[in-house]
Amino acid sequence: MADLTKDLVVIGSGPGGYVGAVRAAQLGLNVAIVEKDRRLGGTCLLRGCIPTKALLHSADLVQEMRESKKHGILADNVRVDFPGVMKRKGVIVDKSAAGVNYLMKKNKIEVVSGLGRIEGPGHVSVKGEGGTTNIRTKNILIATGSVPRRIPGVNVDGKHVVTSDEILELEQLPESLIVLGAGAVGVEFASVFSRLGSKVTVVELLPRFLPIEDEEVSKEFEKAFRKRGIECLPDTRMGKVETTAHGVRCTVQSKKGEESQLEAAMLLVAVGRAPYLEGLGAREAGVKIDDRGFVPVDDAYRTNVPGIWAIGDVIPTAQLAHVASAEAIVAAEHMAGAETRPVNYLTTPSCTYSDPEVASVGLSEKAARDAGYDVVVGKFPFSASGKARILEATEGFVKIVSEKKYDQVLGVHIIGPKATELIAEAGLALQTECTTEEIARLMHAHPTLSEAMLEAAHGVHGNAVHI
Repeated sequence: MADLTKDLVVIGSGPGGYVGAVRAAQLGLNVAIVEKDRRLGGTCLLRGCIPTKALLHSADLVQEMRESKKHGILADNVRVDFPGVMKRKGVIVDKSAAGVNYLMKKNKIEVVSGLGRIEGPGHVSVKGEGGTTNIRTKNILIATGSVPRRIPGVNVDGKHVVTSDEILELEQLPESLIVLGAGAVGVEFASVFSRLGSKVTVVELLPRFLPIEDEEVSKEFEKAFRKRGIECLPDTRMGKVETTAHGVRCTVQSKKGEESQLEAAMLLVAVGRAPYLEGLGAREAGVKIDDRGFVPVDDAYRTNVPGIWAIGDVIPTAQLAHVASAEAIVAAEHMAGAETRPVNYLTTPSCTYSDPEVASVGLSEKAARDAGYDVVVGKFPFSASGKARILEATEGFVKIVSEKKYDQVLGVHIIGPKATELIAEAGLALQTECTTEEIARLMHAHPTLSEAMLEAAHGVHGNAVHI
């Protein structure tokens, strides 16, 4: 490929990179996007959000069919065709990747395949199969994402010890699975494999599962997992990990110092993600990288080097696809000199697509109290929801955290059916500085799960009707 001249080169085609590329092109910039993978879409589309949610939906269907007798529907001898489940996941990923490719063509964004490297301000080289392409550019956007974080002393062999990357390429369902880490990634895979038929144990170093969520939500979540037959070991440290002829043997230590051994066919290491900057040449180009491996930026996502910008998992904000997309749009608008506004991180939705689902936005009850607010809480359980009863999904609740003086909503926390969809209303409430009175006065259709939000808002004032 001949050398190129562009207004913007985006390195990485994930939900930060390709969204930033599209927004920049919409604003009239001449854009190229560099991707080392053979398909566009980045970790989220190829090895994260999309494939995991495809597997979760398959697990949902299995569960519904096994419990269909409650609805007067007989579905005997329900079995899991694991290769078929994985094949469907692959089809969805391929179609989604093709969709990103279409967006690039539609917006006249040039795709350059290969490993991108920043040679200095205004210069990116791309080493591909056909040789090296040099791109001269006014702006460079680092959108290279993240990779699964490794643990010293634990050898990921891709067979018995895996990360979220390798587990998405399995050909056979493991008979048993130990999950190390009870954050969103860990519990989502635990939820998938337990329902597909694996015996699952989850080990978490911290005192509670989903530790970033509201404490009441974490407590309810662990109770739900135990009810599903998943062994839950919070406050437990992982020690020695050995591979055996049949899988893995793990030594774990409880908070009291008691040691025990766990054996399973496979160990999934799900202890977070690390920024991916390998081979990028960012440090050599003068870009500052902090002690944790993140790239510091200003509120426009500029790095310390003029003309080099960074967004998504490589900067010290929440490592979520929707955060990367929002940051990329703001960065592109700054580059183009367009009107923009900063990302409001207080409205970042946190979503866990397990069974049960968990979603939240804003401050937890503890965080609100620690911040000095005079806190008032409203809760409504799905057990009192007509629609939840229809769905046979009555676990969990909606919890609204507000402050007494102005009645402003500070945070919303949901555990239960369709939590990840319901949280959007809560995000809008925070964005518009809504009061619980305003939510309570907004008619919600009946019967819907969203009525739980309405009732929780009434509950702040002690006026919940249906409980």
